[in-house]
Amino acid sequence: MEKKKKEIVRMLLNQDFEEKDEEEIIDLLINSPITVDVDKENDEKMTFGDKVADKLSEVAGSWTFIICFSLFLIFWIILNAVILKDAVDPYPFILLNLLLSCLAALQAPIIMMSQNRQSKKDTIRNKNDYHTDLKSELILEQLHDHIEKVLQNQNKILSYLKKENLEENHLEEKEK
Repeated sequence: MEKKKKEIVRMLLNQDFEEKDEEEIIDLLINSPITVDVDKENDEKMTFGDKVADKLSEVAGSWTFIICFSLFLIFWIILNAVILKDAVDPYPFILLNLLLSCLAALQAPIIMMSQNRQSKKDTIRNKNDYHTDLKSELILEQLHDHIEKVLQNQNKILSYLKKENLEENHLEEKEK
């Protein structure tokens, strides 16, 4: 059982340590909180640019944006193809293509920045879950060891009581 604890702690710390430090490390892991509020920690470190990128990604990835932008495209095409005699952007809508290309050129990196930040948050969250799982496993092993000791002591007590009971019975028989 002790070997399993040692292996778990080594996995957690990814390093070797001296035999005498094992109990201290296990106690430290069990008694110290390891959970981290990833969202709160990330929000505190966000720059203005990060906040803008997240907000733009949130807006650009919504149905509201898709519907409004589709309506804008339809309006642009109708305005330049049907309504205006001297169209600002006549068919084949070269100006509209330029606007769409510029929008895509700016939108893609902003969305990627937001996704990269989310990926980092997910990585931290996964590490946090891993450490929590290891800590839980250590605690369960420690509880298992304690229960084993309690059962051993209980068996010793029962054995002692049986022995005492047998001796009492034996003495009573002699007295009769």
